[in-house]
Amino acid sequence: MKHFTKGFLFGVVATASAVAGAVFSFKKKVVQPIEEQEERFEENRKRANRKSHSAHHV
Repeated sequence: MKHFTKGFLFGVVATASAVAGAVFSFKKKVVQPIEEQEERFEENRKRANRKSHSAHHV
């Protein structure tokens, strides 16, 4: 019974670490590039808005 408990606990830890690795990898490969792209769009929108106001202010 002692070997079963050790094996079971090792399996639980290994599975949890695999799931955590998959989530981290998904975030790095999919979520982060989308967030960076949205930040660039937001910055470009702000810059264009400032430029538009500046051009019409003169």
